[in-house]
Amino acid sequence: MQPHEKAGILQELATGRDAFLEALRGLPEDLAAIRPAPGRWSVVQCVEHVAVSEDFLLSRIIQAQSSGAPVVNQKREAAILARGADRATPVISPEVGRPMGRFATLADAVGSFLATCEQTVRFVEACGEDLRARPMTHPLLGPINCHEALLLIAVHARRHASQIREIRTALG
Repeated sequence: MQPHEKAGILQELATGRDAFLEALRGLPEDLAAIRPAPGRWSVVQCVEHVAVSEDFLLSRIIQAQSSGAPVVNQKREAAILARGADRATPVISPEVGRPMGRFATLADAVGSFLATCEQTVRFVEACGEDLRARPMTHPLLGPINCHEALLLIAVHARRHASQIREIRTALG
C-alpha cells in the first residue's frame, strides 16, 4: 500500500468513526434501547451491527490471500466513497451483521465498536502490501478486493451515523 493510500484510508476510517461517535454523543442509555417503530433498529442495535460487521470484514481482509496482481477499479472505489454512506437506498443487512442482542448496554456496544476500530487502524498502519491484490467476497456485493473492503468499513460507520440521527429524531 502506497503511503498516500494508507493515509487516505486512515483518514476515511477516522472520519467514519468520528461521525459515528458524534451521532451517539449525549444519548442516554434508556433511549438507546428503544426502537423508533416496529421493524426498525434501536441505537444499540445499530452500534452492534456496525461493530459486528466491521469485525467480520476485518477478519475476512486478514484471512484473504494475495492473488498476485492488484485489481484496481477506481470507478468502484469512488462509488463506494460517494454513495456508501447514502441512506436513500435501503440495504438489508446480511445475516452475519444482524443485531442479535450481543450487548447489554450502549456503552458495551460502543466499547466493542471502538476496539474493532482500533484493530482496523493497527492493521492498516502495519500493512505494507497492496490490498487490491487480495480478493475476497463481500456478503452483499460479491467479489471485491480488500482495499475496497476497507473503504466500505469507513463509509459504513458514516451510513449508520445517519441512521442513529434518524432514530434520535424519531424518538424526540
